Amino acid sequence: MKTIGLIINPISGMGGKVGLKGTDGAITLNKAVKLGAVREAPCKALKALEKLIPLKDDLLILTSSNDMGEIQCKSLGFNYKIVYKTGNFTNYRDTINAARIFEKLGVELILFAGGDGTARDIYKAVEIRIPALGIPTGVKIHSPVYANTPELAGDLALMYLKNGNLCLKDEEVIDIDEKEFRNNRVVTRLFGYLKVPYKKRLLQNKKSPTPLGDEESQKAIALDIIDNMLEGVYYVIGPGTTTRAIMEELNLPNSLLGVDIIRDRKIVKLDCNESDILDIDLERVCKLVIAPTGGQGYLLGRGNQQISSRVISRIKKENIIIISSNSKIIELRGNPLFVYTGDPAVDKYLEGYYRIKVGYGNDLIYKVSGGEDGKTLL
Repeated sequence: MKTIGLIINPISGMGGKVGLKGTDGAITLNKAVKLGAVREAPCKALKALEKLIPLKDDLLILTSSNDMGEIQCKSLGFNYKIVYKTGNFTNYRDTINAARIFEKLGVELILFAGGDGTARDIYKAVEIRIPALGIPTGVKIHSPVYANTPELAGDLALMYLKNGNLCLKDEEVIDIDEKEFRNNRVVTRLFGYLKVPYKKRLLQNKKSPTPLGDEESQKAIALDIIDNMLEGVYYVIGPGTTTRAIMEELNLPNSLLGVDIIRDRKIVKLDCNESDILDIDLERVCKLVIAPTGGQGYLLGRGNQQISSRVISRIKKENIIIISSNSKIIELRGNPLFVYTGDPAVDKYLEGYYRIKVGYGNDLIYKVSGGEDGKTLL
C-alpha cells in the first residue's frame, strides 16, 4: 500500500479572474469574495487526483478535512484518512501543520495544490526531507516545483508512485511580495528547495525576467502595434513588460501586472478583472494583445487569469495578437507556447499556428498548444 499526503489550498487562485493577482491575507481574500471570486483550486486538484485512480486499490491518501482534501478523495472513492481537521476558514498555518503531520506519519509523497505561497509553506514544514509535488492552482507561479497543469501533476505523481526509480531533484521555491506585486513591482526571493519527482517535460520551468537588452525590441514591437491600430476597436492589453511598451509609447498610464483596455489610443479602463472585459460593448470588435511569460512560454493561465475562457469566447481566436521578443522564443527551444484556461474545449480551440510579432514588420510563425497534454506534444 502506497501512502501519500494531500494538501489543497482551497482559496488558491481566487484573486485571478477578479484582478487581485493573488489571495494572500484575509483582507485580500474578503475583497476577492466581494468581487464574486469562487474557489477553483479544489476542482483543479480533482483533475490531478483522477490520474491516480489506477492505483486506487493500492493507495492510501492522508489528508485534511473538507475542501483541503477530504471532499475530493471521497468523491473519487479513494482510501483516505483525515489526519488534520480544519475550521470553516483555512490559512497558511493549516498547510504547515498538515505537512508536518504527514512527515511524522512517513508519507512517500506530499501532493499539494496552490501557488508560490503554498510551496513556501510546504518548504517551511518539511524542507527537502520528503518528496513533494505541486498541482498548479495559483495566480502567480514562479517556482519550478509545479507540474505544467493539474492533469500532468497527477501523471507525474502516478509515475513516481508506480516507478520507484524515477529520480528526485531539488527545485527552487520562489515567491514574490504580493504587496509590491499589486503596486506593479516584482520583487522575488528564493526561500529554499523542495525535493521533486523529476520529469522535465511535465514540470514547468522557473519564470525568468525579460532581459534588459530586449528594450529596443519591445519598443519596435510596440510601434508596429500602434501604427496598425484600428479606429473604434477595443484593445485588451495583457500584463508584462513587452505589452507595457505599447502603453508607454502611447504616453498612457498602465498596470504592468494587470490587464488594461484602450480604444482610439485612449484609456477605457485600467487594471481590469474578468467582468470588466466582458462588459465591453458587444457591437464593437475587440482585440487581445498578449505576450508569453519568460522562461515558461505560457500565453494564458499564468498571471493573466482575468483573460478567462469566457473572455476568449467573446474575443475570438482570430483577434488575438501575440507579441514577444526573439529571446523569449529562443528560450523555448522549439517547445510550443502554451494555454491553460481551465476549459478543455477553449484550450483545444486555441491550438494551432500563430503569427508572433517579434519586431517592426517582423513576424514568425509559431505553434500554440493547450490543455492537459499541451506541453508534451513535442
